[in-house]
Amino acid sequence: MATNHIDFWFTMGSSYSYLSVMRLLEVERSAGIRFDWRPFHLLVILQEMKHVPFADKPAKSAYMWRDIERRAVMYGIPASLPAPYPAKQSVMANRVAILGMRQGWGKEFVHAAYRRWLQLGQETGSEPNLSESLRDIGQDPQSVLALANSSETEAALMAATDIARELGIFGSPTFVVGRELFWGDDRLEDAISWHKHGCVKLTR
Repeated sequence: MATNHIDFWFTMGSSYSYLSVMRLLEVERSAGIRFDWRPFHLLVILQEMKHVPFADKPAKSAYMWRDIERRAVMYGIPASLPAPYPAKQSVMANRVAILGMRQGWGKEFVHAAYRRWLQLGQETGSEPNLSESLRDIGQDPQSVLALANSSETEAALMAATDIARELGIFGSPTFVVGRELFWGDDRLEDAISWHKHGCVKLTR
């Protein structure tokens, strides 16, 4: 075993991360592996790369939504697509997520926010998604959003983004086992194989 856990790096504006978010808790239980959820602000890295995927590419965007829809059906995950995209205020959702990870309710918030985005059509990082997702998990929106807007939370998100950059992460979701990167929801099983065996094994 390369490490005792898998790091799950994700940004709240990533549409494909929905598939991982909605199934990861069950995968964790069934595989007996701990996943550390690591929010970061991917848009900063993409801007440095001068690359913003899908937003100005209609054919690619149409494929993205159809691909997510197919895979959601395969996993048995509800989805109402297309959803509002790109998420213009995703940085706020990332700030709330990183605050929540520190306070112990982050996973619940991420799950709720993604459900409202990809199932109910409420853009992540914007209202009513932010406040309603917090209420869904028993958190007070006013106090949480005040903390999320603090310089301390902003610094924590930028520090996480710096670590992601140093690891070579350029997309979301990315699963990291030690220093080995697996980009995309469809690489989750490869990451689990690497965690267990130190290599990617073909499953039949």
